[in-house]
Order: sequence, then C-alpha cells, then structure tokens
Amino acid sequence: MPDADHIAAIRAGSARYSRGGLAHLVLEVVAYPVDEAEAGTTDRVLVTLHSDGSISVEDNGRGTNVYFDEHGKPMVKPIMATRDVRFFDNPSAESLPDGLPRTGMSVVAALSSWLIHENRRSDGAWTRRYEYGLPETALTEVEAGRPTGTVVHFRPDPDVFGDQPLTADELRPLLATFPTEARLEVRSA
Repeated sequence: MPDADHIAAIRAGSARYSRGGLAHLVLEVVAYPVDEAEAGTTDRVLVTLHSDGSISVEDNGRGTNVYFDEHGKPMVKPIMATRDVRFFDNPSAESLPDGLPRTGMSVVAALSSWLIHENRRSDGAWTRRYEYGLPETALTEVEAGRPTGTVVHFRPDPDVFGDQPLTADELRPLLATFPTEARLEVRSA
C-alpha cells in the first residue's frame, strides 16, 4: 500500500530532499540497478535525458519481482510510494557518488510530476504511473516482447527544480564513480 503521509512529508520537505538537484535524482534511480549488478543480474544501465525535461533509466536486469494475490491480481513491492527503511532518513545510509546520502526511490517519485515504472520479466511485463509520488494507475500488464529489465521514466517537478537543465556531461563523471562492472551510459534524446 502506498504511504501517502510519507510522500506528503517528502513534498513538504522538498528543499531538503532536492538539494542534490536533478543529478541526485538520477543517482537514486541508478543505484538500484547497480545493486542488481552486484548480484550479477544486470550489466547495462542507460540514462536518457529527454528533450521534454523527463529522464529515463533503463536496465537489462531481471525486472522487479511480481507476485499475484489470491484473486490473480499482479502485485509489486510498492517501492515508489513507500519508505525504503534501508536508506530513508537512515544516518548510516550509503552515500551516492555526489556525496549525498541515499534516500530511496520514493524521494524520486515524490519530487516528480509523474513517474512511470515499467517492469519486464521472463514471465510477463507490467507498468504503473505515479503522480507526485502516488500511484495513479493499477499495475497494468503490457506486451512482454522486449527483453527483461526495468525502466523508470520520470519528469522532475518544475515547482521544485525549476527549469534546471541536466546535461550528459554533468552526469557522466558521477556515474563513472559507481563501484560497478555494469556499463553505465548516458544519452540525450
């Protein structure tokens, strides 16, 4: 279940959680496939800076675990809209390459006008849209023709970040400092 109070607290404290700017949001998302790379399930992560100001992070991993409830409804861990206790406001949370502590995906979702999580596994593919950190759609099955992996596509909230541009040249050096064997790429589209 989404944690609306948690998301509201992030939005109310947006100055605190946005202090690393757009690059930090990207690093928060990339940290998850980097974790997967350590487990040997991902070897490529592509960050795309879209011309509309949105950003997508795509990996070729196994996809987010999906399970089905007693009615056959697909379910995923609500990572986008709940506190990740490993990182959020945890004084011992690891630092990301920008030197700021990791806070989790809920911060990215809460500080984005919209976020779309697409999840492709060997047994199916699903997507869900979030607006300002909360789910706006049910987990919806989509065609599974593409390889396995995860895509997190988000539009940072202009009310929080203004019209800050993020360039591939700014992001590449930060991505290069992640301790991973995975290939981390950045492109503009």
